[in-house]
Amino acid sequence: MPLTRNETPLTRNETPLTRNRLILCVCVLCSFLCVLVADDASAQFQMPDAREMSGIPRPVEDLPNGAISVRLIRGSLSNNIVNHPVKIVAGGKEFTVKTDDAGRAQFNDVPPGATVKAVADVDGEHLESREFPAPTRGGIRLMLVATDKSKASVAAKPNPTIAGAVTIGSQSRIIIQPNDENVEFYYLLDIANTSTNPVNPPAPFAFQLPKGASGTAIMQGSSPQAKAKGTSVTVDGPFAPGHTFAQVAYMLPGGGGSIDIAQSFPANVEQIAIVVKKVGDTSLASPQLKDQREMQADGEVYIAAQGGELRGGQPLQLTIAGFPHHSGTPRMLALVLAGVIAVIGVFAATRPATDTSAMAAERKRLIARREKLFSDLVRLEHDRRNGRVDDRRYVARREELVAALEQVYSALDSHDAGPEPADRAGLAA
Repeated sequence: MPLTRNETPLTRNETPLTRNRLILCVCVLCSFLCVLVADDASAQFQMPDAREMSGIPRPVEDLPNGAISVRLIRGSLSNNIVNHPVKIVAGGKEFTVKTDDAGRAQFNDVPPGATVKAVADVDGEHLESREFPAPTRGGIRLMLVATDKSKASVAAKPNPTIAGAVTIGSQSRIIIQPNDENVEFYYLLDIANTSTNPVNPPAPFAFQLPKGASGTAIMQGSSPQAKAKGTSVTVDGPFAPGHTFAQVAYMLPGGGGSIDIAQSFPANVEQIAIVVKKVGDTSLASPQLKDQREMQADGEVYIAAQGGELRGGQPLQLTIAGFPHHSGTPRMLALVLAGVIAVIGVFAATRPATDTSAMAAERKRLIARREKLFSDLVRLEHDRRNGRVDDRRYVARREELVAALEQVYSALDSHDAGPEPADRAGLAA
């Protein structure tokens, strides 16, 4: 859900985007990376193990429209679980299909756009996928990976915490969504500890968001170790073996349709991955992004880009430009004029009363004239903002209205206001 101009800063556990839209952005990037592998034989991507891919939806074109295929395995890709029930929950309804000889359960004709989650129970272990929207075109493939208990080792006691380093894994993403008056940023960080022991990095895992960031929040799905205060984000150690997730949301002012950021992280980023929702002529530029493409998903256009490794402490330079924005000048002008009128009204109310009925009538007429001129000025600003008046006519008309207002205010401020001020040149213009 895009943040509106009057929305208060995000609070902890409040998701700025709907979960479906966030999953859609991740799916777009996953599809983009697959295309890059096919197009560039020299590209090198590390294949994550089966557990890391468990429950992640992947859009494909080799399934019928609206179909969802769930593969159920135990431990590794070579160990399919056959003739086992798999359930999906879609739009509040449940559907169950048993896996075939390849360990796949296929669900056809799922209602398009419905929120879907795949579920299976294997040997007492409950498996769930991420929630995602049912596709309108093409299909979705995903895996559910159960633990191979025959290979699981049981430690006699927990491994001790050691000093060591963590990395920001290749599954991390930065998602950017421009809006009318601000740009929303979402950091989906996968902090990886490849050791079998919990580790404490030599320096705290902490970083500063770009200057001007507001509405900072830790999103749902993050580890409780992740905390945000102002523009500071910290993830407390020690880090358990495997993956610790920190998902951070914040926003920056639109900056007149263009914005530059430099973001540093306290650990090496294995691979830079960026998704930008394209609004209007939105563009993404960075010297650290080597591949960039536009892709469509669910009627929206996204810019997906990826780069190589980023060393800890090295700034990631990003420029997002060309997105539509609304100037705040007309609103500020209206507020200033309203303040001026309020001050003048207070001043006029404190002036001594007069017994002359003609002066009272004249003042009443001047006030009515002032209100009409002010309404015309506000309407002119509104017409210009909506493109209903050209700049030359706007400038001429505005000067005319301002001149008339100045003379009305001058007449109201005069202590000898009488029938004459209403007839002065310019008041009737």
